[in-house]
Amino acid sequence: MGVTKTLQAATGWLELGIADEALTELEMLPTDARTQREALELKLAAQMVIQSWNSASDTARLLCLKAADEPVFFLRAAFCLHETGDTLAACNWLLRGPKTLFDMAIFHYNLACYLWTLGEANRARSHLKQAITMDESFLEAARDDRDLAGIGPVL
Repeated sequence: MGVTKTLQAATGWLELGIADEALTELEMLPTDARTQREALELKLAAQMVIQSWNSASDTARLLCLKAADEPVFFLRAAFCLHETGDTLAACNWLLRGPKTLFDMAIFHYNLACYLWTLGEANRARSHLKQAITMDESFLEAARDDRDLAGIGPVL
């Protein structure tokens, strides 16, 4: 099967919610094709679905290196690192991303989660307030987020 067909098959498995099969398909790609952005994006999505956080953080960081101007890869890399328990690395990785992240409410929200987990209460509240100012839906999200338990009112 060609590279395009294999990527289509992996996409199909992901769409069906069968991430393990998507990863199996991707392993069939030639070595050079496995490191291409499209294959890595599919691999990351599958790894995140099955909550393979260590592998996913490696894949996401590789995507960051390949596309340093793509903010979503930095968000995902940081999220995966946080899920491995390395919240300090998550925070640092997120802050290494492109400046366009600062214009995104999700950046401030995720940073608030990481900072709160690290015991940086004032900075966490500041970033959470910024996220909610940019997108009010984060107020509701913060109420149920285990990473923000106990943060109290921010507005």
